[in-house]
Amino acid sequence: MNRSPFKIGESIVEPGTRQTVDLPIARLYTHTAMNMPVHVIHGKKEGSTLFISAAIHGDEINGVEIVRRLLKLKLIDKVRGTLIAIPIVNVYGFINRSRYLPDRRDLNRCFPGSHKGSLASHLAKIFMQEVVSKCSHGIDLHTGSNHRTNLPQIRVTLDSPEIESLAQTFGAPVILDSRLRDNSLRATVTDMGIPMLLYEGGEGLRFNEPAIRVGLKGILAVMRKIGMLTPKTKKSPTREAVVVKSTTWIRAPKSGIIRSAAKTGLSVTRGERIGYVVDPFGGQEEEIKSTVDGIIIGSLNLPLVHQGDALFHIASISDQATLNELSETIVDDDLII
Repeated sequence: MNRSPFKIGESIVEPGTRQTVDLPIARLYTHTAMNMPVHVIHGKKEGSTLFISAAIHGDEINGVEIVRRLLKLKLIDKVRGTLIAIPIVNVYGFINRSRYLPDRRDLNRCFPGSHKGSLASHLAKIFMQEVVSKCSHGIDLHTGSNHRTNLPQIRVTLDSPEIESLAQTFGAPVILDSRLRDNSLRATVTDMGIPMLLYEGGEGLRFNEPAIRVGLKGILAVMRKIGMLTPKTKKSPTREAVVVKSTTWIRAPKSGIIRSAAKTGLSVTRGERIGYVVDPFGGQEEEIKSTVDGIIIGSLNLPLVHQGDALFHIASISDQATLNELSETIVDDDLII
């Protein structure tokens, strides 16, 4: 039995074909039309429908490169089901190299959206109607923000075996059991009963090759897991990701210039010095120490800080054997940033 065509916006994608569709969003005050580009690959055979979204925050460009590389792979033409790839959701922010939309709203706090609301709310509603509502699974790609870089990690709420299985399949070294944020895409999609993974890796406005590599590999692994791609005949040994239930932010004890002694991906112990803050004249210096045992999963790259600024994000891991195994995985995969 032949599959039905796939409708998105005003376009029809026939089975066994792929097409880029421009979904109209709004116009600039110059009368220039703004569209959200969506690439649809509608397989000949039935299967899952997966959306992969990137640049919901316009400055988080790692995901754009991950999607680009994914769409270049020849094996994607043989997909079962339907793949909906949205490399740039927040086109406005992407053009302006900004996290936000022109109305200064965070798109990832505006879901499910409304056609009667702000520009961000309008964009969120279009994304939900034209993309999410048609899907059985989702993967949303992010990076660190505000001059911070993140270790490759999956953020989910581990409340179902399916979600945990997909998170482990993705293959990032860390799975963060993270609470849902109101009006985020993840919270909205979860409320719809659609399994979704949120991937974090790298820094805003920068390509990070290790994070891109993990993201691309993880997407392909999930697509195989849900039957969209043929499983590998030779399975390489995989390491189980470490599930983290608790994280801690280490903040600047004073304002000044930070001199970091640790990098994202390195293990730390409670009381270990991981940096120090000095004033511009070099007269005062204060140590920054870890308050927990664990792995640094995020760190600030900007050396100029105010008192209270978040400097290091540490996943709390008290079991030494687990910590050693995770450290070995991160080093072997060249993920220290």
